[in-house]
Amino acid sequence: MAASPCRSRHVQVIALVAAILVCVIGAQRIPAWSLIDYRTFDYLSTIRPPPLPEKGPIIVAIDEPSLAELNLQWPWPRSLHARLVSELRAAGARVVALDIIFSEPSTAEADQALAAALGPDVVLAADESVISSPQADQLITTMPLPMFTDTGAVAGIASVALHEDGVLRAVPGGADSFAATILQAADLAVPALPEPLLLQSYGGPRTYPTVSYYQALQPDVFLPEGLFSDRLVIVGLSLQNAPSISSGGADAFATPATIHNGRLTAGAEVQATIVDNLRMNDGIVRAGPALATTVLLAAVAAAVLLVWRGTNWLTWCGAGLAIALSVAGSFVLLRAANIFIAPASPSALVAAVVLIQSSVDYASERRSRRQITKAFSQYLSPNLVEKLAKDPEQLKLGGEKRELTILFCDVRGFSAIAEKLKDDPELLTQLVNRLLTPLSNVILEHRGTIDKYIGDCIMAFWNAPLPDPDHARNAVSAAQAMLQAVANLNADLRSEAEQTDQVHLELKVGIGINTGDCVVGNMGSDSRFDYSALGDAVNLAARLEAASKDYGVPVLLGETTAEQVRESVELRELQSTTVKGRSELSRVFTLASIAT
Repeated sequence: MAASPCRSRHVQVIALVAAILVCVIGAQRIPAWSLIDYRTFDYLSTIRPPPLPEKGPIIVAIDEPSLAELNLQWPWPRSLHARLVSELRAAGARVVALDIIFSEPSTAEADQALAAALGPDVVLAADESVISSPQADQLITTMPLPMFTDTGAVAGIASVALHEDGVLRAVPGGADSFAATILQAADLAVPALPEPLLLQSYGGPRTYPTVSYYQALQPDVFLPEGLFSDRLVIVGLSLQNAPSISSGGADAFATPATIHNGRLTAGAEVQATIVDNLRMNDGIVRAGPALATTVLLAAVAAAVLLVWRGTNWLTWCGAGLAIALSVAGSFVLLRAANIFIAPASPSALVAAVVLIQSSVDYASERRSRRQITKAFSQYLSPNLVEKLAKDPEQLKLGGEKRELTILFCDVRGFSAIAEKLKDDPELLTQLVNRLLTPLSNVILEHRGTIDKYIGDCIMAFWNAPLPDPDHARNAVSAAQAMLQAVANLNADLRSEAEQTDQVHLELKVGIGINTGDCVVGNMGSDSRFDYSALGDAVNLAARLEAASKDYGVPVLLGETTAEQVRESVELRELQSTTVKGRSELSRVFTLASIAT
């Protein structure tokens, strides 16, 4: 037994969702997909960012004003840095972190001056880099000169890792990172956080309080009193106007905030952000496999529900809502729990399922419309065919029981006409077509369905495939119009005969109409079928058409039809009769206006 359309659709939907789920899971392993997730993170993590933590690091910027004021060529003498450290310490700085790598010796005097100024409250920058070759990857660590670390100053790895798109989002892991070393030097706890940890931005460039290097050399002259008291101070390159992505810049990085302003953030400010991410436990963790799988399965359930019964504009509204909820949920989770779950995968799954299933449904609907239009264009008026095509649910294929009004119309004396025109079959064919065409048009104009042509006979019915509550009245009206159409054709034939001296052929028709329960639907074989009606009411209508000749009237109505049109049409009851093929008496009626 063939599967029902509903069950077949459900199987198809499940198969589609499963296939798209596999594709999404596979796509998550592609590097480009990770970049989509990271770019989504950039947007979400910088929408209403948290406020800058209190008593966070202060930046001492090696910037353009300092270069101009000091009028010294970079790199500056290390004795100048020694003076800066001493001034900051005297101003109450808790830790001074120099984001400058002193890995090579300069002058002995300058190096000794810097070493004398260093101590346990100073953090120096170190660097790690990987040199790749076909044979191996080599990790190179660049540390400050031993003479500087021997003073008690500590070194932290200031290098950072960029993602594939060149954006700095990852918080450096390990207790030896520059930011972690700053916290350790300040006797602040460094939380044990999972890796990899994503960076929480607090704003774009120059979000952190920043003073110029030359100002920090004379804080009592240029700066408010107590500015550096018990504060973490990070010294490094920080250009007054943050460089753009296109121009690049020394020790400057693209961060999540770059997506909004297109500016790079100085390395010293990046280190300050990392310090506060660790100090305030603000780093963002990517969702684990369990949570990510749960969200993806929720997207699967939403997609199935959206397309389970069918697709329309509400389906797309639902898909948009599901995607919006996915993005909003990701944002809320990021802000409330510092967990980032990428909305791209569940959103893509829902969108793909709705798009593909909608396309399948649209193609199926188009195919169904074409089939309906092709099947019924021969039987119904164009407006009824259009209604069926727009709403195929009104058509139940395969047969259904319904009350119909059936009409049979046959040409009287057709055998005699055919005999007269036996030597001119082309004229006979033309005559039949001239008769059947206006009769067919009348039926279609009165919402009837043409079942079939049987030689010179037409069978039609009303109230299928589209409901017609006034089916009996429409059928009787059609019969009246058909008689008028025959009269008009006879007038034309008479005129033509007079002009050509041909024999005038007077056409007459007999019409039988009956109403009753029938089975209507596609009848025939799997390869060839017609939309037709079967039942005793059909047989009686055919018998009434034949009996109309015996009664000498052009139209004969069955009892049920007469009952349904009695209030709108004047009728005349004829003597009951037993029609051929039936044993019981049948009450019959004709139209009073044409009764003879």
